[in-house]
Amino acid sequence: MQSYEKAPTVSTPWVKLDLERGRIDLVGDSYPVNSFEFYQPIVQWLNEFLTQSRQAVHVELELTYVNTGSIKSMLELFDLLEEAYQAGRAVTVLWKYDSRNKRALESAEEFSEDVSFPFTTQDTFIP
Repeated sequence: MQSYEKAPTVSTPWVKLDLERGRIDLVGDSYPVNSFEFYQPIVQWLNEFLTQSRQAVHVELELTYVNTGSIKSMLELFDLLEEAYQAGRAVTVLWKYDSRNKRALESAEEFSEDVSFPFTTQDTFIP
């Protein structure tokens, strides 16, 4: 198992999975043609990380647009995080958003309703 990084495209976010820091970062738009295929390495990495380590997990998301397929894949990530949190692992999520993009905040709020681990939002807009 190792850290992983994937450059963004027009339809996929920048991805960084940091093994040393126990951190996942996703930044950009998420509407890949095949969401399952795009998110599968991330889900697999998280699953392996949770199995092989007792380290805390921190997720930072700055997703401006998330399509339905991406939402389904992200729910799989959040299910793994919730399971780990319920088993005693430290898990935190920070969702950064631009307050001019109401849909981004709504997405974050919808995800946060389904989890019990610390999930915070942060407005990144600077007037």
